[in-house]
Amino acid sequence: MSKIRTSIVDIARAAGVSKSTVSLVLQGSPLVNEKTREKVSALINDLGYVYNRGAANLRQSKSKIVGIVVNDLTNSFFAELAVGVDMVVQSAGYVQFLAHSGESVDRQRQVIASMRENGIAGLILSPARGTEASDVKPLADSGIPVVVVVRNLPGAKVSTLLSDNYAGAKSAVRHLVKLGHRRIAFMGGFADTAVSSDRVRGYRDALTEAGIPLNQNFIIHSAPSRAGGVTAVERMTAFTERPTAALCFNDAVAFGVCDGLRANNIEPGKGFAVIGFDDVIEAKTAVPALTTVSVDPQGMGQRAAQLLMKQINAGQVDQETLVTSVRLVVRQSCGAPVKQPEELA
Repeated sequence: MSKIRTSIVDIARAAGVSKSTVSLVLQGSPLVNEKTREKVSALINDLGYVYNRGAANLRQSKSKIVGIVVNDLTNSFFAELAVGVDMVVQSAGYVQFLAHSGESVDRQRQVIASMRENGIAGLILSPARGTEASDVKPLADSGIPVVVVVRNLPGAKVSTLLSDNYAGAKSAVRHLVKLGHRRIAFMGGFADTAVSSDRVRGYRDALTEAGIPLNQNFIIHSAPSRAGGVTAVERMTAFTERPTAALCFNDAVAFGVCDGLRANNIEPGKGFAVIGFDDVIEAKTAVPALTTVSVDPQGMGQRAAQLLMKQINAGQVDQETLVTSVRLVVRQSCGAPVKQPEELA
């Protein structure tokens, strides 16, 4: 009989699972359900596979690969964030592996497992909706530095880099109030994310500060995308009393809101004021140019990479939380001041 060494691919094929799943079983990860774990473990024993942990650790210790997993690569914010990461890691002699989870926790687990198989030196993660602290615990436990960006992950003992979402939203609404708007909507974003909660809280508090009663109908949640912005406007058009301005969850939503307004013969910046959040590259070239809360996505990527490289170079996993400041960039999409608020009725 020919003595061909059993590989991880052989185990995966026999078990009917992915190579990443077998890798997770070998690493003792809690991310695999018990039934699958037992099936894979039995096949490992039957086929005589031996996990060379020493070789795996050696690969990891010499790795020049940094993983970056984002929840929505279709949003140009994350493309710019990845560019910022690349600027730092490349200058340090590393390369980045970029993956898109598409808001799927299962997909996120698979790509992270695959990155671990390739011996990443560290990971930058913008978590998918529903991600829990336990999803990143195996990496920290194995000594792989992790920096969570954009969305907070309470309970995860890893470094975190966030933007000041609350202050940014409050500043944007204050600007709209100064222009004379009193019927101000918040459009877009999933209600169950910390980012959305913080931005809505800033929106609410700015209205309270201005003595403007909150109209709950004016908080219109939708997908954080251009299509979600169009959907938000469609819902708004059904209101008897409509808003005259909106703070949007992000720039992608804001662009969609402008599309939706035009479809209803309302000119953004003239008949309706629009503010975005992020300040992606397209914001300044849009028509009208988009007023937005600048998060500086490339700068955020650079800071995340610097935080990660510090841990990689130190050879230890640290827990550090940074909240970056934001600023309102005023352009044409807010339009002229509303002279008489009573005329809006």
